[in-house]
Amino acid sequence: MASRIEDYALLSDLHTAALVGRDGSIDWLCFPRFDSPSVFTALMGTADHGRWLLAPSHPEATVAHREYLGRSFVLETVWDTPEGSVRVTDFMPVKDRRASVVRRVEGLRGSVEISERISVRPGYGKVLPWVRRMDADDGSEAIVAVAGPDALVLRGDELPEAVDLEHAGTFLVAAGEMMQQELTWYPSHRPVPHAIDIDFALEQTVNYWEDWAIRYNQDGKYAAIVERSLLVLRALTHEDTGGIVAAPTTSLPEDFGGARNWDYRFCWLRDAALTLEAMLTHGFDDEALKWRDWLLRAVAGAPEDLQIMYGLSGERELPEGELSHLPGYEGALPVRIGNGAVGQYQADVVGEVLVALEKLRLAGGHEDHFSWPLQQAMLGFVEKHVAAKDHGIWEMRGELLHFTHSRVMMWAAFDCGARAVRDHGLEGPLERWEELRDMLHDEIMEHGFNKELNTFTQTYGGTTTDASLLVLPQVGFVSYRSPEMLGTVAALEHELVDRHGLILRYQTASGLDGLEPGEHPFLACSFWLVEQYAHSGRRDDALALMDTLVGLANEVGLLSEEYDMEQGRMAGNFPQAFSHLALVRAADALHGTENLSLSPDAIDTNTKPITLIQG
Repeated sequence: MASRIEDYALLSDLHTAALVGRDGSIDWLCFPRFDSPSVFTALMGTADHGRWLLAPSHPEATVAHREYLGRSFVLETVWDTPEGSVRVTDFMPVKDRRASVVRRVEGLRGSVEISERISVRPGYGKVLPWVRRMDADDGSEAIVAVAGPDALVLRGDELPEAVDLEHAGTFLVAAGEMMQQELTWYPSHRPVPHAIDIDFALEQTVNYWEDWAIRYNQDGKYAAIVERSLLVLRALTHEDTGGIVAAPTTSLPEDFGGARNWDYRFCWLRDAALTLEAMLTHGFDDEALKWRDWLLRAVAGAPEDLQIMYGLSGERELPEGELSHLPGYEGALPVRIGNGAVGQYQADVVGEVLVALEKLRLAGGHEDHFSWPLQQAMLGFVEKHVAAKDHGIWEMRGELLHFTHSRVMMWAAFDCGARAVRDHGLEGPLERWEELRDMLHDEIMEHGFNKELNTFTQTYGGTTTDASLLVLPQVGFVSYRSPEMLGTVAALEHELVDRHGLILRYQTASGLDGLEPGEHPFLACSFWLVEQYAHSGRRDDALALMDTLVGLANEVGLLSEEYDMEQGRMAGNFPQAFSHLALVRAADALHGTENLSLSPDAIDTNTKPITLIQG
């Protein structure tokens, strides 16, 4: 059985990722890319679906300490047993274009017996490979597993023996001794790759992450968790293409035992746009520009072919299927690969992208012969579909509707277009974009705002709210302190905020999403609520909620998509880029509002558009 979600740590080589449990088992690993079929799939099933366990044999062994080495994704775990203690170091080399995982055991005290069990199962745990022992080119012994296009080689100081359908063994590590192994993936039609210098690879890997993170130099109460969040965003970015996956996992359930299980190993334009903003805010300009280049390649083509998400290299075909051979995480079915939402129309996405690109312009980014014409084409797409209903930000699989958040983001798209012409001297139909922007504003205030309840609503003509409404002041549609926004917050607190202060995305019992009801508070939305509190004078509430949310991160600073406060456990795919993005934004809001307080005369009564960029 897989560990609890929060018990996993992330390893990354900027091409793919592995999840290592507190029990010492790597239960999830896709080679060679984030979206490749997994070779360890115990996360979605059992040990028979592939895993790599390396931990003390003693039943009383405990994890005394687990942390990343400095600012890296090199994981160090110290185990204590009655006979002694050891340190296990896990990492993925990042510098030599190698798809591998390295595991090192060092004796610290006494003598500890280590148990190893490894079963490689390509094809999401379905394929039993052909395994053989061989002499490697350096004279050492190696275990090679081959199945179709995939091959993996295990090298090390001591290697396990074949036992039934896995390899298993034990070895003693005394104080001052070391045992290390490397598992390397390679295309099966190529020769077995050479061994690496593990000491050198470790040094290179640590140096890479330290050198990348050194540009972040902010202090304050939340500096450490913001830094780790930025590192997570980098770890989920494909080094070659610049594509950012929403999470490195698929089908970790939003509702335990339910069907809200989705594949997040793809690049949502929305998430990538928000990542661009976070990187720009904290000085990572090169990363922001690389994302823009990925965007230009991915969406290039006819505007009508625009998608909400793409593959890591900009792939468009991401058909959704089910892996019927897997029992699912704690029985949550189905286990999905691909994502059917790729074919949805989500009217907010162009607005998300154009808001991010407006920030890039304000930061000094220059448009070229490709980027601005592409944005003009995207605005033409929005204009063509300005009256159309959509699936909304939460990828509803029910009836198409006019979602208020989507309409506001269309407003933001035209506002950005107008700003580009007016403030940056670019060419475009300024008057037409301003006309469409103002038309949308008036329409939203008439149909997306319930005057009797004094709240924006989830859909036109509706009476219920949606946490996405917290985005409205973020893009400048209204002020954080406007009576309309304060009324909306009051309604959100009544309808969607639980007794712990966390907020649901929407009322799933409404049936709008076409699924059975039931999910947990969405962490990104709760961070949005922190931002709203901070900007509207409720700093004490903002700090209290922020402390609660930050306290939900696991011991190595990672967050999932949702959190079940009743059971005290994470839910949804992990680690989740959206959660870490919203954490960074919330911390920035708190950092910039230390002296802001709300008094009666501070309430903003202006409901007309205000400045686009809000801290």
